[in-house]
Amino acid sequence: MANTLVRRSLTKLQTSPATKLFISRSHASEPQTPHSEPVSQPKPNLKTFQIYRWNPDSPSKPDLKNYQINLNDCGPMVLDALIKIKNEVDPTLTFRRSCREGICGSCAMNINGCNGLACLTKIEQKETTPTMITPLPHMFVIKDLVVDMTNFYNQYKSIEPWLKRKSPKTDGKEILQTKKDRAKLDGMYECILCSCCSTSCPSYWWNPESYLGPAALLHANRSPLTAMTLIIVLVDMIELTYCQCLSWWIMDSRDEYTKERLEAVNDEFKLYRCHTILNCARACPKGLNPGTQIQNIKSLQP
Repeated sequence: MANTLVRRSLTKLQTSPATKLFISRSHASEPQTPHSEPVSQPKPNLKTFQIYRWNPDSPSKPDLKNYQINLNDCGPMVLDALIKIKNEVDPTLTFRRSCREGICGSCAMNINGCNGLACLTKIEQKETTPTMITPLPHMFVIKDLVVDMTNFYNQYKSIEPWLKRKSPKTDGKEILQTKKDRAKLDGMYECILCSCCSTSCPSYWWNPESYLGPAALLHANRSPLTAMTLIIVLVDMIELTYCQCLSWWIMDSRDEYTKERLEAVNDEFKLYRCHTILNCARACPKGLNPGTQIQNIKSLQP
């Protein structure tokens, strides 16, 4: 009978609210095994890039090499893909790049058959076909996507892209310009000398040694040198063709050598090799139209 009373007392103790609270607290203090749901990984978004490869140290025929990357962990621009390939897949891949903002013009190349800046060209993610990347056309290749810009720079230098004055210099005085005259330079000073326009021009392909090209002529139409252009010249960030450059300097009201500049380009090859094909306007990453400036130079000729 005593055992029966003990059992009844234990049963009441276990079913009491205080006991249940104590048991639940003791269980809560025990370590629990986490039951986290498995995180589903996003499906890889693979994209193939066909990139021109050529190494002067082991000269052979150039070829297109395929690289496949996951766009889920890559930036949206072609330059992002090139940097990812160089950092993670093939460190020997060679190309120029600097600002990544469409300002310096260093990453100019041919992407899917069109000249442009890799930092401003978006990756075609919905297209299943590979993206083909080659150097700028009709330029000597140094390595992979890097081309020799020597001839282009020399043509730019030949138009004398700096302010030339005949009037005596006044110490401490700036050469002023009206807002109207300043507005005439719009559409020319924005050029970043990437050479996308010149290397897309068939006339430049046929006569690269004599035809100045759209970039240089665009600059020539604007006579004096602005601070921005001076900086560009000093750091050799020159990617405009001759015609565009020349147009720039001729139109500047502060320059006093307009006649001499016009005479310097009044040549069958330097100026009149432009046949208004206007590939330059389609290729310009800044939306400029060198063809219009070349026509302006022609109209100013005597």
